[in-house]
Amino acid sequence: MIKIVTVIGARPQIIKAAALSRAIKNHFSKEIKEIILHTGQHYDENMSEVFFKELGMPAPDYNLNVGSGLHGKQTATMMKGIEAVLIKENPDCLVVYGDTNSTLAGALAASRMNIPVLHIEAGLRSFNKAMPEETNRIVCDHCSTLLFTPTKTGYNNLIRENLNPGNKKPFTAVHPGIYHCGDVMYDNTLYFSEMAEKKTDIIDKMQLQGKDFILLTIHRNTNTDDPERLNSILNAINKICEENKVDIVFPVHPRTDKMMGQIKDRLKTNKLLHLIPPASFLEMLMLEKNCSMVFTDSGGVQKEAFFLKKPCVVLRAETEWTELVECGNSILTDADAKRIEEAYVHFKTKKDLTYPNIFGDGKAAEFICQKIIENL
Repeated sequence: MIKIVTVIGARPQIIKAAALSRAIKNHFSKEIKEIILHTGQHYDENMSEVFFKELGMPAPDYNLNVGSGLHGKQTATMMKGIEAVLIKENPDCLVVYGDTNSTLAGALAASRMNIPVLHIEAGLRSFNKAMPEETNRIVCDHCSTLLFTPTKTGYNNLIRENLNPGNKKPFTAVHPGIYHCGDVMYDNTLYFSEMAEKKTDIIDKMQLQGKDFILLTIHRNTNTDDPERLNSILNAINKICEENKVDIVFPVHPRTDKMMGQIKDRLKTNKLLHLIPPASFLEMLMLEKNCSMVFTDSGGVQKEAFFLKKPCVVLRAETEWTELVECGNSILTDADAKRIEEAYVHFKTKKDLTYPNIFGDGKAAEFICQKIIENL
C-alpha cells in the first residue's frame, strides 16, 4: 500500500483534492492510502470547512491552523508543522496542488527530507515573478519528482525549463517524470454539475432565474490591498450595472470585505448589485452555469467559466491560463476601468465564442493515481 500525504490550505486546493480523494476511494483504495494535512491557510468556515462537507471529502487528519500572516512567517510555520507530520507518517510521497504558500511549504519540507513531491497543476506560468504565486509554482516544479500538467501549454513550459519528457523511472527531483493529464477541476465540474442543481437553491433564492446577470469575484491581494485598484474595479462594475440595468452577483471574499471601506456603503445603494457572503462550491457552480458573463481575478474561476462556456473578464494584467485568452474566451483588463467596460461591451455583443477541449477527458485524477502506483 502506497501512503501519500496530501497538503491543502486554500479553498481551491480543497476542491482540487476532492477529485483525487474520490478517485482513490472509488478505484484505488487497495493501492493508495491518503493522509490529508490542512495547513489552515484559509481558516474561515465559509472558505474552508463547508467545502469538506459539501464535496464529500474526509475530514483532514491534521490541521495546522496557521491562518493568515506575512508570507515568510506563514510559510515557515507551515513548513515546521508539515515536517513534524512527515516525520510521524513517513509517507511514500507528498502531494501538493497549485501555487499557494501551502504548496511551497509542502514542497520545500518534503524535498529537504528526500520525500518525493508530486505537483498537480504543474507547469503554469504567468511570466510575472512579482506575483508570489509565480515563484511558488516555479520553485515547487523544480522540487518535484512527478509533475502533472492540466494543459499542453503547461507541459511545454516545463520542457522549456529543461525538464526532460524522455526521462524514464526511477524518477527523482533531479530526474523527474512529467505528464500532461488534464485538469482535476474539470473532473469536478463534470462530477458535481448535476448535484449542484439538486442541492442548492441559490438561483431561486436570489430570484435570478431567467435573468441576464454577471458573476463577480475579487480576492487577489494585488487588487484588494491597493485602494486605487480596488476602487477602479468596483467603480467600473457599478457603472456597468447601473448603465446597462444588469444584475451583478458579488460573493465577497473576507479580505475584499475588509478592504472595501466607504465604497461598500455606496455599492449597497445599487439594488442590482448583490453583495453576498462567500459562496460554496456548488453555489458557485450554479452561479457560473446561470450567469451570462464572469468577472474575476481568480485562476480557478477563469477555468470554471470556460468549462461552463461563459466568457470571462480577467481583472489582472496577466494570467497563467494563457490558452483562454488566446482562444478569445477571456480578456485581460487589469484594474483599468475603461478596459473593463470595453470588455463587457465586447462579450455582450459577441455570440460566436467557441470552447475547444483543452482540459482533458474528466478523468485526470484517475490518471494521476495510476501514475503514482506505477512509479512509486
